[in-house]
Amino acid sequence: MAPELSEHGRQLVSSLASRTGFSPEAVRQLLLALQRGNGTMAQFSHPELGGGGQWARGGMLMIGDMFNDALKARVNALATELASALVVGSPAPLQTSPPPSQSHRSGAMGFGSTPPSLFTADPQPTWYPADLGTPNSSGAQNATRYAYFAGKRRLAVEVGGRVSLYDTLEHQITGFGQQQGGTGSLSFTSQHGTVDLSTLPVVHGGHEAAAASGSSGSGNAQASVFEAIAQLSALKDRGILTEQEFAAKKAELLARI
Repeated sequence: MAPELSEHGRQLVSSLASRTGFSPEAVRQLLLALQRGNGTMAQFSHPELGGGGQWARGGMLMIGDMFNDALKARVNALATELASALVVGSPAPLQTSPPPSQSHRSGAMGFGSTPPSLFTADPQPTWYPADLGTPNSSGAQNATRYAYFAGKRRLAVEVGGRVSLYDTLEHQITGFGQQQGGTGSLSFTSQHGTVDLSTLPVVHGGHEAAAASGSSGSGNAQASVFEAIAQLSALKDRGILTEQEFAAKKAELLARI
C-alpha cells in the first residue's frame, strides 16, 4: 500500500504540478518512486513521464520516450527537486563537517530542526537495527548514511548498502565529515574535537541494509545498479574518475539490467 501524503506533501505536489506542467498524479507517482529508492533513485511508469523509466541521482535517466530530450530534461528537473524535498523532509540532519582543507570551528555544533514530513508516517524502512529505536539525528553525504543514537551510545553507518554499528564510548557526536581525497575516510566531531571513525569499536559490521518489504529480486538488482551509478557520479564530481571512465562504467552497469 502506498503511503499517504501529509498536508505538507500534498502542498508540495500541488505546487510542483502547477509550476512544472505535470499533473498532480504524475508528480505524486514520481515522489512515491523516489521514496521507495530512499531519495537517490526511482523506477516509475506514467504516461506524462515518458512511460516506464528509471532515474538516479548524478544524471542517470532513462524513459520510454527515449528521443524526447525536452521531456527528459523536465523529468530530470522534477526528480531532482523531489529528491531534495525528500532529504529535507527526513529526520533532523547531523551537521556535516567542512572538508579537511577548511578549518573546523571549535565548540559544539547544533542539530537542525526537523522540517515537516511529506508523509503522514515515515514510509521508509529503517536501514539500521530496529531495536535502536529512533535516532537523535541522522544524515547523508555522498553514498554514506549515518544515524546517531545518543542514549544507546551507538552510531550506525551505511556505506554502499553495508551497515556497521559502532560504540560511541564517551563521545557526544555533533557532526560528520568525509575525506574528499581518494581514501573517502570518515570522521566525526564531538566534545573532543575531530576524531577518525576507525577509532571507535565496531559492535556489528558488514550487515546488509534493510530492504523494503515486497521488493522483487530483479528490482533489487536494478536498484543496486542505480546506486552504483550514483556512487560513480559522486566519484566523478570529486575528480577521482574522469568523464570517460564514468561513461564507460555507467554503460557497463546499465548493460546488466
